[in-house]
Amino acid sequence: MLQLRYSKAVKSTSDKLNRNRMWAILHDKLLSILIPGLFSFSLLAVAIGTDYWYIIDVNKPNHTGPDDLSSHSGLWRINEGANRSSVIPSFTANTSSLSEAERHLLSLHRVVVIVFPLSLVLLVFGWIFGLVSSLACSPNLLAGSAFYCLFCSFFTLAGICIYIKYSNQAMEEFQRVVSPENLAYVDVSFGWSLATAWLSYSLEVATGLLLMLAARLSQMKGHYDSGVTIAML
Repeated sequence: MLQLRYSKAVKSTSDKLNRNRMWAILHDKLLSILIPGLFSFSLLAVAIGTDYWYIIDVNKPNHTGPDDLSSHSGLWRINEGANRSSVIPSFTANTSSLSEAERHLLSLHRVVVIVFPLSLVLLVFGWIFGLVSSLACSPNLLAGSAFYCLFCSFFTLAGICIYIKYSNQAMEEFQRVVSPENLAYVDVSFGWSLATAWLSYSLEVATGLLLMLAARLSQMKGHYDSGVTIAML
């Protein structure tokens, strides 16, 4: 009888150590999942604050003026040449003197400059929510954090798609007013700021999927602990 009790006590201690070890491993993995979310926030902040979303490179051979005709623009500013910079008047422009196409472009740009900062703010709360969920190791909280991250990624993706649409329509409007001869010297492309936003979106989705996986693993751990407790009884 004494030997049986001793055997049960040893088994109980061993199971408790195994559960503690599994908890420590799972806890560390959950915290490491939040690293992509932190990188996603940093990359989106860099993308919003830089002016290399759209690049216009002009190589006109007979241009002899001192000014560089090339430019690069961001969400807030347009940089022309080496020293000239102007703010994009998204909300302060006088729309009465603009054409219908120009007003449509301005409305698209307004949406872009609202969606991206909103996505950045949502990411802050998402990271805090994910941290609390990881510390609590709750399957329901982890699943909620996962869906929240995917919800944030929708705003980032929407901002990227709207900006691409805005840039393409702006280029179409530019082609209407510039002669084909001058267009031959113009090379347009999206810059590294947009690529940074794409990378941020990818990390947001990855963080959401990893949190969903963590929620599933945490749920399986809960079932395992329940099974061990019942077996000990």
